[in-house]
Amino acid sequence: MKNQLHVTHKLPVLFITSLLLSCSPTTPPENGTQKEVQIQWTSHGIPHIKSDTWEGIGYGFAHAVATNTICVLAREFVTVRGEQAKYFGASEANVNSDAFHLAMLHEAKIDEYLEASSPNNRELDRGYVQGYNNFIETHAKNLPLSCKDAPWITPISERDMVKLNIGVGIRYGLGRVSNGIASAKPNLSLADLPPMDPFVDPEVIGSNAIGFGRDLTENGRGILLGNPHYPWHGSSRFHISHITLPGSVDVMGASLIATNRIAIGFTEKIAWTHTVSTALRFTMFRLELEEGNPMQYRLGEETLDIEPIQVSVETDQGSLDRTIYMTHLGPVVVSDTTPWDDTHVYAMRDVNYENYRSGDQYMDISKATDVSELRDALATHQGAAFVNTIAADTAGNTLYADMSAIPNVSADLIARCSVDNEKPSRIITLNGSDPSCDWAIDPSAAAPGLMPPSRQPSLIASDYVNNSNDSHWLSNPKKPLEGFSPIIGDEKRIRSLRTRAGLNFINEALAADGKITPEIARGILFNHRNYGAEIFLDDILSVCEMDSQLLEACGILRDWDRRQDFDSVGAAIYNRFWDSARNINAHFANQFSLDDPLHTPSGLSVSLEETREFVLEALRNAVDSLNGANIPLDSKWGDVQFVMRNDEKIGIPGGSGRQGMFSVITARFNPDAGGYNPIAHGNSYIQNVTWDDAGAPVAKAILTYSQSPEPDSEFYSDLTKLYSKNEWIDLPFSEGEINSDLVRTEVLKF
Repeated sequence: MKNQLHVTHKLPVLFITSLLLSCSPTTPPENGTQKEVQIQWTSHGIPHIKSDTWEGIGYGFAHAVATNTICVLAREFVTVRGEQAKYFGASEANVNSDAFHLAMLHEAKIDEYLEASSPNNRELDRGYVQGYNNFIETHAKNLPLSCKDAPWITPISERDMVKLNIGVGIRYGLGRVSNGIASAKPNLSLADLPPMDPFVDPEVIGSNAIGFGRDLTENGRGILLGNPHYPWHGSSRFHISHITLPGSVDVMGASLIATNRIAIGFTEKIAWTHTVSTALRFTMFRLELEEGNPMQYRLGEETLDIEPIQVSVETDQGSLDRTIYMTHLGPVVVSDTTPWDDTHVYAMRDVNYENYRSGDQYMDISKATDVSELRDALATHQGAAFVNTIAADTAGNTLYADMSAIPNVSADLIARCSVDNEKPSRIITLNGSDPSCDWAIDPSAAAPGLMPPSRQPSLIASDYVNNSNDSHWLSNPKKPLEGFSPIIGDEKRIRSLRTRAGLNFINEALAADGKITPEIARGILFNHRNYGAEIFLDDILSVCEMDSQLLEACGILRDWDRRQDFDSVGAAIYNRFWDSARNINAHFANQFSLDDPLHTPSGLSVSLEETREFVLEALRNAVDSLNGANIPLDSKWGDVQFVMRNDEKIGIPGGSGRQGMFSVITARFNPDAGGYNPIAHGNSYIQNVTWDDAGAPVAKAILTYSQSPEPDSEFYSDLTKLYSKNEWIDLPFSEGEINSDLVRTEVLKF
């Protein structure tokens, strides 16, 4: 054990004892010197990590995240090392996942990543590995019940850390078609082909963000509202931390459990958040096969071999051999729309499989002093894997930018090189046998094949910027961003109800109050208004009472506040109505108008009999489903949408973005569980940051699902209960704020 603990302040005696028992005496290094990192823990299990070296920061970061999330974190290392089938059974899904990771995260790929990393990046990763390994060694007897004595919690290496970093980056590209990669073979029957579904639903991985500038804010400073919508379970949960390397970096915010950088956060000068971008991070390529040989394809005048990569998957029932097939562009992907037949084979090129820049980018973001420097950091590294960046600074400037890892594919290249146009899909498939159809190389980009920053959308504004997972186009409706490649996203097209909700709520706040305060910004989210109901419910009510059996439901809907707050009555009926009204867009009275994109489509064509019957049928289904689940029609929303934490029911406000909820919570209706339970995705780490008159950051936040996923943790439900009541916590940033909220201090020596 290479770790010495000093524990101070308000820690319960039993917990101190368990910590001390988990530590053996310190063994000094051979050279007689020790490095040190301090972790100050404040309320709700929030660590403040301070060290004089990047190695110490990494060490403390791993220790802190493992303290709250070790079981989930360890499972992620199992995944990227290709050990799912070894520990959790030889199911097809596990074997495919293992084969995919073993083949894609091969030794040469790891070497490339390590060679490209900066010294500081390497140092932080090395420290993380040491901190993680020390934690599992010293806490082996005190792990949470969900992974107590688990054989899969094993030491990691620096190469495992690289696998994790790359694996997270490709999760929403190559990782989405891993089954089609792991099971690829020539001339499979149609029945054996997996579906091609490479896109992530914005309800699953989405976000809202608003940055208000000095022209609109009462204090003349920037105000940021960040609201990512991410999974409530697994390694893509957020975890709040604060890291300080004196004289270099002082940043607080959240990382994913599976990442070792603050991804969304704030410093003394700036605050930033991310939303998932519409930009494609990959393209498919169709390659022409040599006649009579499915293992060779044409590239211009050349003939190239498809390279088989043999991997051995260790399972709980012995080893299984699998073959992954590679081309010069990327792995072969076989699916129902990309068959490997006698004439063609398809490969995917994922921009993030070649992205070794994220770690250094976030180091530079944390050092930025204003949004211009932040934009420079984005442009220099282009390491953001799949997100927009929205930011505000203390001087009152705001930034929207999708300056990230995007393939350099222009509209002209798409028009010249796209194939399979008869297949309706958002996927761009290019002619891979024509060398001129590969991603263009621009020397001003951060890496070959990336779109240069000058051709990516960004805007610095002193009024506001926003994004809710639609494209860049209306990041500020007064300053529309237009003329960019379609690979980044559409322009002059219908916006989602959630995007429209945010933009209209902003305009209403400005009209009512004139200037924006942090409280007003928070209210835009936590009023939990259902914008879809605001524009459609009157038409629904005009039809509702045509069926006498719906009179009770109609009366409840008429009195509903059109919100999905904990106490809202009527939201349950409307949600079940919307779940049933899948084709409601066919019944809009006013279709999308480019002259009024914030307010169209609108209304329902209730003058038409087919629309009236559509509405009535959906209402009947809603009432029947609630009655069938023994849920009273006049139930409060928090009694219908909830989580169970150690047998305690906690109501959860928010709802579906597809309905026009800006405050997003995604859950399927589960009649056996009594409503919308469990919660799958939605509001997660929400931060609201501004600066006071002296320029010091003032940050409030909430982590909707709390810091720990472990039922035996004291931080399993504390923040969830606060979120249920629309409450926020203050994030202690300065030394004085931390000391005022200090629970305990650890000093780790290694």
